[in-house]
Amino acid sequence: MPKITQIHLHQVNLPPKTTRSDAIQSFVTQETPIVRIVCDDGSEGIGYSYTIGTGGSSVMALLKDHLGPRLIGKSPVEIESIWRDLFFHTHATAVGAITSLALAAIDTALWDWRAKQSSLPLWRFLGGAKPNIPVYTTEGGWLQLPTEALVEQTVAAQEAGFKGAKVKVGKPHLSEDVARLTAVREAVGAAFELMVDANQAFHLSEALRRADALAPIGLAWLEEPLPADDIAGHTRLNAHSRIPIAVGESLYSPGQFADYVRHDACSIIQVDVARVGGITPWLKVAHMAECHNIAVCPHFLMELHVSLCCAVPNATWLEYIPQLEDLTTSAIAIEQGHALPPEDAGLGIRWDWTAIEARSVAHFVIK
Repeated sequence: MPKITQIHLHQVNLPPKTTRSDAIQSFVTQETPIVRIVCDDGSEGIGYSYTIGTGGSSVMALLKDHLGPRLIGKSPVEIESIWRDLFFHTHATAVGAITSLALAAIDTALWDWRAKQSSLPLWRFLGGAKPNIPVYTTEGGWLQLPTEALVEQTVAAQEAGFKGAKVKVGKPHLSEDVARLTAVREAVGAAFELMVDANQAFHLSEALRRADALAPIGLAWLEEPLPADDIAGHTRLNAHSRIPIAVGESLYSPGQFADYVRHDACSIIQVDVARVGGITPWLKVAHMAECHNIAVCPHFLMELHVSLCCAVPNATWLEYIPQLEDLTTSAIAIEQGHALPPEDAGLGIRWDWTAIEARSVAHFVIK
């Protein structure tokens, strides 16, 4: 059985190609930790995670100083055992974003290795539930855009074949959000799906008001209306709102998702494979949601989530935000508004190592 003998760590910073602002923040740069696991038989697996501008060096330090060394000599077959060992090794910093992002970079590399050993693309290796997934775009819906530009970019997305688009909300007065979304709805018609995202900006009272005001527009969901730790508030809002409530990008463990499900505090699960700690916990969340007849619409990371969405039966949307174009030679295939998972073995991401090495701001090798 092969054993891990080397870990290569890279951090690459990728500035966004368009200005991305929401109700509480701007997307400064994508810090991208990349993990390459090499075994004694020459086989390897590659994984990654991300931040939106802060914490990348901390993720790298955790990988270099604590998690990576514990992989040396381990069998990459034993993914569950490795994940639990690393999680409990860092119990003093878990559950938390930095630890989850570091765990995810390793865990995705292990699943890449395992699927490659079976000569299967990840989505087939994990179950192969469906051959494609509908795509919505977030790239034209940022909060800083004036209404005219918002309408123009959403119409362009519709004409490009996307099945839906996400629009950021959280303007100072709800009338501004209503006016912007009404203009978009009138331009794209009733059949084009519109999702909205508040990025945790509201108090419960304001979320209740805005859910009522936005409901006539016919929205697919209202995302992160309240702070992620306000389960009681989400429970009240989910019971009140005619718009489905979506949460998940700011949750960092299966247990946190279980609390939301237990309290009937959401209608859509948006589990992020990097922020939840990798494919191992992502699958647990997705299957838990399936058991409760709840849809999964993961956040970000489309190059990896396309495979996970096609692996499970209850994934209903893939979010389109390009992020790896400068580091890969592959791209997601989209046909008639549906993304097709890659057929290459493993994650199906073809990394450009010349670009990665040229753009790395940090590089470590563990033996």
